[in-house]
Amino acid sequence: MTKPETHLLVDNGIFPGSALPVLHYKKAFKLPLLFPARVIRQVFRKNNWTNNWRNGIYTFDHYHSLTHEVIGVFRGKTTLQLGGEDGLRVTIERGDVLVIPAGVAHKNLGKETDVLCIGGYPDGKDFDMNFGKPGERPQTDQNIAALKVPVTDPVTGKNGSLPAIWNSHIKK
Repeated sequence: MTKPETHLLVDNGIFPGSALPVLHYKKAFKLPLLFPARVIRQVFRKNNWTNNWRNGIYTFDHYHSLTHEVIGVFRGKTTLQLGGEDGLRVTIERGDVLVIPAGVAHKNLGKETDVLCIGGYPDGKDFDMNFGKPGERPQTDQNIAALKVPVTDPVTGKNGSLPAIWNSHIKK
């Protein structure tokens, strides 16, 4: 597997963004015709990215402050907007994986069910939902600052790209 594309999305005054880049693993999975979601879920669980869900992606801006999120696409294709209204547009499709650091807003620019995904969180952490509304911050900023870099990559495990890439972005 090749290294993921990285996209840095910083604070825009509404959404906190992150010092850690979004990781986009294009064609991370070569999925079977039958039970493709099971393949992604098994890999995420093996690599300790649990508390898994199966769904589309919301069509409104939201972010998490209590944990990072992984999304693995097992059906369809869509464009996501990352980082709020003037943010980056990224196309994701079957077999792709996107790791979204806490604080990075994301929304589906298509229909919610244009893609079906398996999602998860490092160490099975619970997530929260934030929408860029007044009053969310500074608590969400404090939550994000307290998070540690996961010790495993959701796709390739302990020797994967995520820990090395994210640790290189943390100010020492």
